[in-house]
Amino acid sequence: MNIPSVYDPKQVEEKWYEHWEKEGFFHSEPDQREAYSIVIPPPNVTGVLHMGHMLNNTIQDVLIRRARMQGKNACWVPGTDHASIATENKVIGMLAEQGIRKEDIGREKFLEHAWEWKEKYGGIILKQLRKLGASCDWERTRFTMEEDLSQAVQETFVELYNKGLIYRGARMVNWDPERLTAVSDEEVIYEEVESKLYHVRYPIQGTDEFVTIATTRPETILADTAICVNPEDERYQHLIGKTAVVPMVNREIPIIADEYVTMEFGTGCLKVTPAHDENDYNLGIKHNLEVIDIIDDHGKLNEKAGFFIGEDRFDARDLMAKELDKLGLLAKVEGYQNKVGLSERSKAVIEPKLSTQWFCKMKDLAGPALESVLSGDIQFHPKKFENVYRHWLENVQDWCISRQLWWGQQIPAYYAPDGSYAVALTAEEALTKLQEKNPELTLDQIRQDDDVVDTWFSSWLWPISVFDGFKDPNNADYNYYYPTSTLVTGHDIIFFWVARMIMAGIEFKGKIPFKDVYFTGMVRDKQRRKMSKSLGNSPDALELIEKYGADGVRVGLLMSSPAGGDLLFDNSLCEQGSKFANKIWNALRLIRGWEVTDEREQSVAVKQANEWFDSRFNEVLNEVNQQFDQFRLSEALTAIYRLIWTDFCSWYLECIKPGYQQPIDRASYNQAIEQLEKCMRLLHPFMPFLTEEVWHQITDRENQDCVVINAWPEAGPVNEELNKHFAAMTDVTSEIRTFRKKQNLASHKPLSLFVKADKLPEVNELLAKLNNLETMEAQSESPEKAFTFVSGALEYAIPMEGAVDLEAELAKIESELGYARGFLKSVEKKLSNERFVQNAPEQVVASERKKQADAQAKIEALEAQMASLKK
Repeated sequence: MNIPSVYDPKQVEEKWYEHWEKEGFFHSEPDQREAYSIVIPPPNVTGVLHMGHMLNNTIQDVLIRRARMQGKNACWVPGTDHASIATENKVIGMLAEQGIRKEDIGREKFLEHAWEWKEKYGGIILKQLRKLGASCDWERTRFTMEEDLSQAVQETFVELYNKGLIYRGARMVNWDPERLTAVSDEEVIYEEVESKLYHVRYPIQGTDEFVTIATTRPETILADTAICVNPEDERYQHLIGKTAVVPMVNREIPIIADEYVTMEFGTGCLKVTPAHDENDYNLGIKHNLEVIDIIDDHGKLNEKAGFFIGEDRFDARDLMAKELDKLGLLAKVEGYQNKVGLSERSKAVIEPKLSTQWFCKMKDLAGPALESVLSGDIQFHPKKFENVYRHWLENVQDWCISRQLWWGQQIPAYYAPDGSYAVALTAEEALTKLQEKNPELTLDQIRQDDDVVDTWFSSWLWPISVFDGFKDPNNADYNYYYPTSTLVTGHDIIFFWVARMIMAGIEFKGKIPFKDVYFTGMVRDKQRRKMSKSLGNSPDALELIEKYGADGVRVGLLMSSPAGGDLLFDNSLCEQGSKFANKIWNALRLIRGWEVTDEREQSVAVKQANEWFDSRFNEVLNEVNQQFDQFRLSEALTAIYRLIWTDFCSWYLECIKPGYQQPIDRASYNQAIEQLEKCMRLLHPFMPFLTEEVWHQITDRENQDCVVINAWPEAGPVNEELNKHFAAMTDVTSEIRTFRKKQNLASHKPLSLFVKADKLPEVNELLAKLNNLETMEAQSESPEKAFTFVSGALEYAIPMEGAVDLEAELAKIESELGYARGFLKSVEKKLSNERFVQNAPEQVVASERKKQADAQAKIEALEAQMASLKK
């Protein structure tokens, strides 16, 4: 035997991954088998492996490896997302280090730098996924900005525009004043901050009255166009229909009534600023209010403000407060905690801003997407997310799809000098449309829209475009792999990506994009805090792999990761996975270290052990298959873990191992190898590297004979009666071993065992082998001077005479009885105190009563044991 004494993941993982790739085990081509396809949620091209990626991709790998072993044509398509804002930030930063501004070099040159950056750094995360063991079909790697996928984006934009589902208009958006672009809701991070709440008095026109309004943004007072109160608020009913005067600008604005205002919040009066708050904007549309936009794209006050022109919005806030105080209109200022939206990439405070952008109408797309889930065509795991999904789709708003960036798919709209525009795939097509109104227009007079589409507008096409379903709808890949089988993603992007992919699949292809969606939870620390660099609680994913091995990390992640539930991560979980790998390795070394003989026949005990383990394996396999069907991977792994650690290593190997320095018979050895192989096939999707190494250490195999492409086990019959008998036998064995430990009896010292029954229990040969029993008898009465115990419904006895020092044992029991009686007395004294019973918390009293019952039971058992010995 030439098996290393310690399992070393570093020596194994790179070797086997290179071998799997070289042999083409991960590559898939359409054939006659059932297809099982997964498309990776494309990580940002700027990204590096973090804990969320680790969890998500481990789950995908488990599913794809099992499908491959089941004989399905498994295809896992990898790729990256161009991530417009993130990548543009990276490139801008890189150029800034060279003293270059993107505006100075122009769009074309900037994009050259961006592509260079992407080629140099863009594939880092895909290389890192290999270290995790991700069995992606790397030959199929896609990128959302490659030519064919970008063409699909352009075509779908034009198609939706022609259907009236895309339009251009001025609406409220999230504006990043640092990057000068609209951003999606998903790209806004809300943080709790210490702010100030300014209480400002507004005069009521023609009276001596004032109304006081509380605001965190006094600079926007200059853009107020109404004051709103609740129509049921008796404090302000007499003011409805009157006008108030905006401080400083002295503009008269109406006092309106709307149930939107909460009477209990603040002063019950709301200043309405339609240009700088989304809710105010909606109120403005409803009540036909004037819209005054006083903040420019850079977050500075413009000419419409009338005051503080050119000042940054935050500087203007302080200046406004001082002026209001001078005018006697600042009632008070108090500390206030509120959530502020920050741009995920630039960290600038988001400015709600009225901006002319491109929008996609969502109502018509939402209906079929909702029905596909409610009807069960698409299954969510866990099912609870159906309600979240339904609520969003039933209240869906139009989607702002334009971004003021250069890195991304440029919007296919072309403008004439007079501001008219046409949407078309090429400038020539656009010119033809524009010439219908202006025949004199030439190609050099029109320009393409500078904006690009939102990154999500390309990724919502991902399941279709990766198989070239837009380029050639009749191609073999698209028709074979689409719809895909399973999507694995975080529930935090159920709206931004999952819902939109379903919309796109139905709208453009008339087919759902996937059949099952497995939602992962958030990876948090053991204090339930979100992982973040700023908190210092986010471990380096690659360092974890380096320390515990990829398999150890995979087990650590999955053991505590129920579908849709947050994972409370701790490094000890990975350590547990690493110890599991070592346990299996030691089991391999034990089996391979046995000397084998052809001169001995297999014992009855070993035959019973193999019959039991076959039955137990099939029982667990049925459970695991059921858990996979329900996407309960954590539970499936837990069942396999217990099967291997407890049933195989702790019991099966103990049952079959030969006596000290004795050889094992050939049949028993071969069966042990087969049982280990079955366990490795079952475990492989979860721990691919370890299982492949063990697979090849079990026996000499050809390079092509790898567990990665071996068959998933098939369940045979389950002998439930045998399983019950074996479980009973292990309970009795545990009792006997406890007895030996207490009596300091060596395992090689033979014992006798009596069973108070008409006949001996099943698997008695195993019971005798495991416990070194020289005799076993069934009789109606227990022998005198014996240690007795109950297991299940049977009473067992071990004769003490000749086995232990009776006097010493009696003294030991007497001592234990003394302690137990003293403890019981102290508890009963406490319970006899009426003040304690009446005044102590209910759970405290219940705890004391339990102590009383336990002590009484302990005393009874000790007294019975002493009586038996004294006989």
